[in-house]
Amino acid sequence: MRALFPGSFDPVTPGHEDVLRRAALLFDEVVVCVMSNPAKTGRSPVTERLDRLRAAAAGLANVTIDAHTGGLLVDYCRRTGIDVVVRGIRDLHDLDYETPMARMNHDLAGVETVFIAADPTRAHLSSTLVTALSEHDLDG
Repeated sequence: MRALFPGSFDPVTPGHEDVLRRAALLFDEVVVCVMSNPAKTGRSPVTERLDRLRAAAAGLANVTIDAHTGGLLVDYCRRTGIDVVVRGIRDLHDLDYETPMARMNHDLAGVETVFIAADPTRAHLSSTLVTALSEHDLDG
């Protein structure tokens, strides 16, 4: 069974890496796909995010990296024959955000969503927080 792990991955966080490793144990193949999110302004070029994802997937033989920035997630799923989407969930806010999208993906294309609960030691990390921390010198 193939699964899609979509996201903006801007930047790739330890939480993303954890969900990726855990999804790779559950599915025959995991396609990690950089997708555009109109609600977010891309900070890093897609090519840089793809390189970081390739590094994160090193050693995971059943993981491939791709990008789809010109359409809906269900369009990508239909084109590639993927019927399962993996999403990491940190808290109830994430679940509230993800559930309507999961229902819509199912209604539009029969795509199921599997939620993977974040490792509690990483649940506080978000791309926004990681970016903010990287912009400040924490050593001095």
